[in-house]
Amino acid sequence: MTDVRAGFLSQYFDGVVMKRLSAVEADINKSHQHEFNGTVPLQKLLGREKLSNYPARFLWLGGENEGITDESTVTWYDARENHPTRTEYRLYFRDNPVMGMASENDLLIVAKRPDGELYFLVVPAGSTVEQQLLWLFDAPEHLGLTFQHRAFGGEHDVEVDFVVRFILEELGIEVQDSDVGFLDSHLEPYMQQGIFPTTKEFSELTRRIARGISAADDPDTALMEWMDLEERLFKRLERYLIAARIERGFTEGSEIDVDGFIKFSLSVHNRRKSRVGYALENHLEEVFKANRVRYSRTAVTENKSKPDFLFPGIGEYRNNTFPPNRLTMLGVKSTCKDRWRQVLAEAARIKEKHLLTLEPGISENQTNEMQTNSLQLVLPRRLHDTYKPSQQLWLMNVQEFVDLVKARQ
Repeated sequence: MTDVRAGFLSQYFDGVVMKRLSAVEADINKSHQHEFNGTVPLQKLLGREKLSNYPARFLWLGGENEGITDESTVTWYDARENHPTRTEYRLYFRDNPVMGMASENDLLIVAKRPDGELYFLVVPAGSTVEQQLLWLFDAPEHLGLTFQHRAFGGEHDVEVDFVVRFILEELGIEVQDSDVGFLDSHLEPYMQQGIFPTTKEFSELTRRIARGISAADDPDTALMEWMDLEERLFKRLERYLIAARIERGFTEGSEIDVDGFIKFSLSVHNRRKSRVGYALENHLEEVFKANRVRYSRTAVTENKSKPDFLFPGIGEYRNNTFPPNRLTMLGVKSTCKDRWRQVLAEAARIKEKHLLTLEPGISENQTNEMQTNSLQLVLPRRLHDTYKPSQQLWLMNVQEFVDLVKARQ
C-alpha cells in the first residue's frame, strides 16, 4: 500500500490497473466467462491473498448524465492453489448491469481505494470520460488487452487541483479539502448567518482572498486559480450549511416532512449546477476588465438570443456598417457535454464562434465536430495537456483569446 498524502491522488486511490476489453470479456452473454486473468499487474493491485465475495462497486460512465452504478461482489483466487509450483490467479465477477453495457475495446479500470474498496469502471472507447480517465491515471499511449498497473504515492503522486477534482467528482468521489481552517476563516460571517452570498459576492470574495494574482499578466493562471478557490470555498460553505439543515431535521408536527426534504435536495442540486457557470462568467469579466477589453455581457441579439459575451460590444454588433470580421462572440460553459451546439445559433452576424469551457479532455470526435461547425474552443492553458497532442495544436488559451479581441477592437 502506498503512502497516503492529503491533497494528492494517493488520498483517493492506492492504485489502478487498466486495459481494453476483449470480445470475450465484453460479451458475457456469449462467453459466460465472467473472469479476468490475474496477471502480474492485477496481482500488484490486489495482492495474493484470496478474496471471496469481496464488495465492489461497478460503474458505467457514458456521455452527458449517462451512468449506471451497481453494488456487487468479486472473488479473487488462485485456480491452482493446491499445485506445488504453479499459480493461476483469476478475478471473478457476477452478472451485473454495468458489465452488461460493456463493448469490445471499451476501457476497463479496476481501482483500489486506500480503505480497500474496489471500483470497476467501464467507459466507452473514444468518449470524453475515457480521455479524462486515461489522463488522470497516466495510461500508456497505446493501451491494449493486457492490464497495466499504476500506483500513486511518493514521486508518482498527483496533486488534486481543479482538473483532478473535476474528474474525481465525475466518479462520485467527494474530495476532501486539506486546508479547511483557511477556508473557514474567510467563510465565518456566512456560517454565522447561515446563508450563501450571491454569486457576484462570492466571486468578489474569492478574488480578494487570492491576492497577488494578475489577470493582466497571466489571464490563464488567474482564471484557473480563481475558479479553483471559489469551488473550494463553495463546497466548504455548502457542507457546513447542509449539515446544519440536516441537524434540524425534516419534520412537520409528528410527521416526517418528505416533501420538504425533496425540495431541499433539489435546491442543493440546482444551486450547484447554476453557480459554477455564473462564477466562471464573473471571473472572465474581471479578466476582460483587467486587460481593457471592451465587451457586452448577455446582450440580446437575433431571436432573443443572449450570447454570454460580445466583442467589442452590442452597439457594434447592431451597426450593420461595422465589419463582421471584427466582431467576436464567446459562449461560456463550465462543461460542454453535448450542449456546445447551443452557441451555434447565437449571434448570426458572426460566422466563427468561440466557446470557453473548463472541461478537460473532450473527445476527438467532439472537437472534430466543433471544427466542422466553425466553433473554436478556448480553455485555460492548464487544461491543454488533458487533450491529445493533435487537439492541442488547435486549442486556444485565454491569453490568445484576449489578444484576439483586443486586436479587433
